[in-house]
Amino acid sequence: MITVRPLHDPIYLTVAFEQAGETELSDRGFDLKYSREENPTVRLLEKKVAPIEEGVDSLAFNSGMAAISALYLSILRAGDEVVLPMEGYGATIQLAEELGKFGVKVKLAYPSAEALNDAITENTRLVLTEVVTNPTLKVIDVPEVIKRAKEVGATAVVDNTFSPLVFKPLKVGADGVIHSLTKYIAGHNDVIGGALIWGDLDPENLWHWRRRLGSIIQPFEAWLIIRGLKTLELRFERQSRTAQAIAEFLNEHPKVEKVHYPGLKSDPYHSTARRIFSKPLFGGVLSFLHRDGESGAKAFLRRLKKVFPSPSLGGTESLATYPVISAAKSMPEDRRRLLGITPDLIRLSVGVEDADLLIEDIDRALGGG
Repeated sequence: MITVRPLHDPIYLTVAFEQAGETELSDRGFDLKYSREENPTVRLLEKKVAPIEEGVDSLAFNSGMAAISALYLSILRAGDEVVLPMEGYGATIQLAEELGKFGVKVKLAYPSAEALNDAITENTRLVLTEVVTNPTLKVIDVPEVIKRAKEVGATAVVDNTFSPLVFKPLKVGADGVIHSLTKYIAGHNDVIGGALIWGDLDPENLWHWRRRLGSIIQPFEAWLIIRGLKTLELRFERQSRTAQAIAEFLNEHPKVEKVHYPGLKSDPYHSTARRIFSKPLFGGVLSFLHRDGESGAKAFLRRLKKVFPSPSLGGTESLATYPVISAAKSMPEDRRRLLGITPDLIRLSVGVEDADLLIEDIDRALGGG
């Protein structure tokens, strides 16, 4: 028999596996009998995702929200308290608030280490924070938040979707890390997925919640994300450097009131980012205020030719988002004002296109050419 060694790993598109008298076990000891529970292609993705965060292992889900759902349901009980930044992902906050019907209390804090730490009490069971907020790019001093969570015995989990490769939450004491694999890790705007990577969480409990919820990622989507992982470092560095160039250009543009990007030395979060990030790379997302207000922002979106007006981020194509009708749509207006999410705000997610061509398109859409 000829032994074939394929360049790429196979996709196990199967519902079930052989179960002749006894159940086969996966490498981590869970039943390998039904792909809603465990699948070799999904397992391969999990083995490749965990090292990104220097984690023990990971579980892959069919979306980032599926990962967060399993996290909430595996940890929280009636009477527990969860602390979240108020500029966190909208569905993350909404789901936590829905758990109020089961006796879970949600505390939202301004996205700073000081405010989050003030919100953490002896009753706090879970602290789920983000590193860089969306859409105003505030950088939270996450190590300080984790330290406070540990003091009260709370589980500390970090959504690190915006800062892969430059920040390692598990190394500073986090119990787990969430990623929307849809974004930088898959990187091609063609697949949705999520992951939960752990250092000190209960993997069996999490696995059973994924099994019960039926939220495992499908094999083909897992394979697509494995493909995307191969260029993650190349893409993230290029996107970060292009975003830096665009931010610097916008910072001097007469039609721009203000730029939010932690790579700018003038940004109030620059020093925090330089201190907690392992490399001087600040990601491919930035936002800015149009000097002509809401009308100017909407006109800018209509005039774009190379940048596509759409939500999401981290992919190879550059996207422009209008946060008041996307990421912050469900947020109360007073909270949006507090956070600086106003009708003149535009968010850019930079892809891998030529930086000069993107700047030319942005300048034209701003009315500069």
